[in-house]
Amino acid sequence: MFASTIAEIYVEDEAVHLDVEIGLQDLSAFRSLLPDEIHRRMGFEEAPLADRLQRFLDEEFRVVADDVPLPGRLVRITPAERVPRDEITGEPLPSEDEPETVVNAVFVWPLTARPDSLDFRLALPAAASIGFVVYHEGVAVNDFRYMAASQALNLDWEDPWYSAFDRRALRRQYYAPMAGFIYVEPYEVRKEIIVRPRDMQRYVDLGLAGRDTIPVAMQADIRQKVIEFLSRHFPMTIDGQPAEPAMVRADFLERSLRTSRVIDPPEELDLNAAIMGVKFIYPHPGFPDTATMRWDLFDDKTRVVPVAAVDPTGPLPQFLEPDFDTLEWRNFIRIPVMPELADVSAPPGLFSQTLFYGRWLLVVIAVFLLWRLGRAIASDGTRVVSAGSAAIFAVAAAGVGWWIGGQGRLDQAATRDVVAGLLTNVYRAFDFRAESDVYDVLARSVDGDLLRDVYLEMRRGLVLASQGGASARVKEVELLELDAEPAPDRAIRARVSWQVRAAVGHWGHIHERRNQYRADLSLQPIDGAWKLVVVEILDEVRL
Repeated sequence: MFASTIAEIYVEDEAVHLDVEIGLQDLSAFRSLLPDEIHRRMGFEEAPLADRLQRFLDEEFRVVADDVPLPGRLVRITPAERVPRDEITGEPLPSEDEPETVVNAVFVWPLTARPDSLDFRLALPAAASIGFVVYHEGVAVNDFRYMAASQALNLDWEDPWYSAFDRRALRRQYYAPMAGFIYVEPYEVRKEIIVRPRDMQRYVDLGLAGRDTIPVAMQADIRQKVIEFLSRHFPMTIDGQPAEPAMVRADFLERSLRTSRVIDPPEELDLNAAIMGVKFIYPHPGFPDTATMRWDLFDDKTRVVPVAAVDPTGPLPQFLEPDFDTLEWRNFIRIPVMPELADVSAPPGLFSQTLFYGRWLLVVIAVFLLWRLGRAIASDGTRVVSAGSAAIFAVAAAGVGWWIGGQGRLDQAATRDVVAGLLTNVYRAFDFRAESDVYDVLARSVDGDLLRDVYLEMRRGLVLASQGGASARVKEVELLELDAEPAPDRAIRARVSWQVRAAVGHWGHIHERRNQYRADLSLQPIDGAWKLVVVEILDEVRL
């Protein structure tokens, strides 16, 4: 997408269309399209525009169908503003920068019949950096790539998903009609299957015969039929035992090189381009030793299936074929990273709380006895021993009392550690997947009256709606600011801001989320432990 010139080619039933965005630095390569005055001003040879345009179509940019050159024509050419695009996917993006001026040209090559192949041939008079993508009836045949002198495209008019260039380098990343993934995490194993409804129609009647689109009204029924069919295939074993999912969910997806998202709200979909993601969730009491998935759907269209096993160390991509049909994951992690709760210091005891104020009385007594000792030494030597013993005892008691009493109230650093630990443990609770386990761990850090509200609020912050309700795992909780003060009943009130970094693997991508919060918290000693008794979220920002 850093190319100066971007060409988008659309192959339809009746014509081939070219929409090209020519960068100013490539104008010399496209000189044949320039108006006479600009062509002359740039110092090129004298030639009428009509002649130069015909030369462009006959020699410089040719579209050849089944070895026969197609006659083309220029629809329009005009100055325009460059469309900002994602540098990986080529998708148009909004931009607040000053737009770059380009030359936009649109061409058409009519088709009298459906060719089996097309060849796009370049012979420009100067070098040009051209990024291009071809769409066959709405399906992207390739990811954005650089154009070469020739690129031959084989067309499948029955199902454009299978149209492909003869050069492997131009094959799009998501070329396969099906794909599978195993995700292994503490307390959970997931199996995820990517399928096309049009391919599923070969195995089970989804009501798509004769259709070009999938209307919204049909999508719920299609999801249910696909779930029922796939639940009988791709058997899973975990630690050598057959596994049954606790939950199955299917969604229609929009999938690109950078990310994938659930299409929500639903919309009418092009049948050829529509894809679905189906996930099966298998709870597990810890971290498994093995997990396998056997692929049992192969046919003439699906001979090679890209798959991957993903664990905390990353993905392990593979390809399954009829004679190598099992994706196997083995645990080679010596010490699996299991959810660990932060150590939170216990609240000060009643004795140290009392000494926090009483230590001043001990100091006064020690000072008084030291004064008495001084008087005894000066006036009556016989009372020095008794006065000295009392003074030493008082000083020692005052010292011990001062040290113990100093722990009766948390200083700013200790308060920060307690608040950071409680917040970390609240999020760590969601590393457990069973709701009962989440509540049990949350109860160690949150008072019972607040438990449900905190569960719902934190769960909402971790759920990725764009990924079908997947819950992200928290990687880091960073305490940014803390302003704390004592409160009645040995409680602490604090205004706190913190950031949470979380991630979840889905559909072959890692989706990350970073949120920042500002809230008023109250902490109180309950049953010998600090617990949150008030959480009032003041501000939430998605970073």
